Amino acid sequence: MSSKGCSSSFNRLWQHNNLKEDDNDHMAYWLSNLSSLLFLLQSSLKSAAKPPPPTSIFSRMTQSFRSSSSNLAIGIIRQFEAKYPAILFKQQLTAYVEKIFGIIRDNLKKELSMHISHCIQVAKTSKGTAINPFEESHGNCSPASHWGGIVESLNKFLGTLKENFVPPVLVQKFFTQIFAYINAQFFNSFLIRRECCTLSNGEYVKYGLIELELWCAQATEEYAGSSWGELKQTRQAVAFLILQEKSSISYDQITNELCPVLSVQQLFRLCWLFRDDKYNTPNVSANVIASMKLLMSDGSEDDGGSTFLLEDDISIPFTAEDVLGSMQVKEFAEVKPAAELVENPAFQFLVQD
Repeated sequence: MSSKGCSSSFNRLWQHNNLKEDDNDHMAYWLSNLSSLLFLLQSSLKSAAKPPPPTSIFSRMTQSFRSSSSNLAIGIIRQFEAKYPAILFKQQLTAYVEKIFGIIRDNLKKELSMHISHCIQVAKTSKGTAINPFEESHGNCSPASHWGGIVESLNKFLGTLKENFVPPVLVQKFFTQIFAYINAQFFNSFLIRRECCTLSNGEYVKYGLIELELWCAQATEEYAGSSWGELKQTRQAVAFLILQEKSSISYDQITNELCPVLSVQQLFRLCWLFRDDKYNTPNVSANVIASMKLLMSDGSEDDGGSTFLLEDDISIPFTAEDVLGSMQVKEFAEVKPAAELVENPAFQFLVQD
């Protein structure tokens, strides 16, 4: 059966299974299988470009050794020349992997948005009073439980990806974008909501950041990747909000030591909106505010005209090569194809020696 026939048969299988886009477990199953199929297909394609013929006996010996090693590495995979139908099938598989990745990511964002909104709402309903993360209000759950909801969703999501054997490189990409989303939501709330830009709310969000840092450590770098680094704007904004004696700190100390990744526009918003709702201590000095206004007026801190708010990244943060480079042939040595594929003539190559 040609790759073209395999591609059309795969499309029919895809349509027949009626994807449940709201079910992350179902979608993760397809993401895992399609990623594996993409890897196996790529490993089966012979490179069109051939190396130049060796000119010395040493070169011929080296090429022979590499060829033998390559055959041993391929092992279970039969290679064939890459022609248009196979290349088209690979492109379709890549598109499916990217589409499903986006669907699963957006599902988790939708689930997390409720918990994040509750966290932000805590500052709004506190009405200028100090926030106790463990104190229940009006018979409802405590503020800390909202952060617990975020961690619970992350744990459930990680478990789903692991159970479906989603490649770790894709798991990392998921959480990197999810943490960037969490970062944007909380950081932007500081800059647009005066009730969020307070000492007590800074302490409350600091409590949540500790929970997220612990989650990253428990998930390990294999799955969490650089997720913790995606919270850098929120972490630095919180460091400013909970800083004692702001009136004695200089502009250079703020920009070089406390909040080096924040733009002058973002720092100005923080300083302008900040209020100490616990001890009523003074804000930054007038000289610091004047320095920020001067830099913004003369354009020396021009950020290209972009807004001071962070934007949600909806791009696909990986390429097919990222997926292919993270997997090895030996991972599939003992894997048996699904009965539905074995019964389909287009996939007979899966059971051939």
